[in-house]
Amino acid sequence: MVLLVGVATGVFWDDLMKTALDPKAPFQTYRPPPAPDYAQRDAWALLPTDPARPGPGKPVADVFFIAPTTFDGGRHWNAPIGDARADRIFKRVMAPNYAGPFLSVGRLFSPRYREASLYSLLTLNEDARAARAFAYGDVERAFRVYLERYNQGRPIVIVGVEQGGVLAERLLAEVVASDPTVQQRLAVAYLAETAVPADAPPIPPCRVRGEPACLASWISVYEGQSQRARILLDRALVWGPGGELVNLDDRPALCFNPILGRVTNEAAPARLHLGAANATGLEWDARPGFLARQVSAQCQDGVLFVTRPKSKSLERQGNWAERRRVPGFNLFYADLEADAEARVAGLLARDASQPAAPASP
Repeated sequence: MVLLVGVATGVFWDDLMKTALDPKAPFQTYRPPPAPDYAQRDAWALLPTDPARPGPGKPVADVFFIAPTTFDGGRHWNAPIGDARADRIFKRVMAPNYAGPFLSVGRLFSPRYREASLYSLLTLNEDARAARAFAYGDVERAFRVYLERYNQGRPIVIVGVEQGGVLAERLLAEVVASDPTVQQRLAVAYLAETAVPADAPPIPPCRVRGEPACLASWISVYEGQSQRARILLDRALVWGPGGELVNLDDRPALCFNPILGRVTNEAAPARLHLGAANATGLEWDARPGFLARQVSAQCQDGVLFVTRPKSKSLERQGNWAERRRVPGFNLFYADLEADAEARVAGLLARDASQPAAPASP
């Protein structure tokens, strides 16, 4: 009997965990947590000490970082602002590994937002889609506050990971692409572990290393995981014309190769890999040690296939929920750092080469 119970628990563990995280209430009747006020410092997970006045010696750009999932679920479809466990995961895992590569690039701005729960990312039902779409309102409000109060014409790097990448895609389409002044400031947008339709990207894809004002987006699997790649594409959600999330279906997905620094199907050998890092648990401003030449990578049919890293520190660990979030390491930490620095430099060089506007008579 004990053996049978153990086997049954193992077989149905995913279903048991999902049931435990299911809010068990229709989103239409769900009352979301209170909205954050982005005029207040506690509405930001990352904010410079004096965001309205950049100090001397600071990087020339700003980085607007939209975090991946940190809230598992339970009673809520969307995370309450200031959830203690979600904040710990952000500070210990997500910020060091996924915002950390951009510390040398610019000042970091990361809004707390009512993110859709991990449960909502594990199902494609309408309630889950509505919860994910709902989160966009917070991100857009935060970005507009950032533009109005803090940017002051500085180059902008937008970074979104997983759920944050999906929200960043809509931000690019609805705010950046529709405002020429913001477009002029955008150095690059990185949408990691995010499927973006290659036939209708919100801004031009990055096709040349170092070029500014472009989009770098990818979803990745390890080599030999063709079935998982197919599942990821089948489950990928993109924005429909009415602001709803719809299936990618058979549309091609954009695939940026972080090692080569461009959208291409060319193979990137491990000798070009600048370095992975496991920054989990490090102090926020601590620079992790890089593990270079760990992986090779190649885009195939819209998915980035990556060889398994050699270091044991670059293996997934943790409980059921931790294994379903983005991992606690970044295989392309040093590559993204160098890529972003080059694109900010490219934007500044482009602006310097443009003739000044004639003075008004």
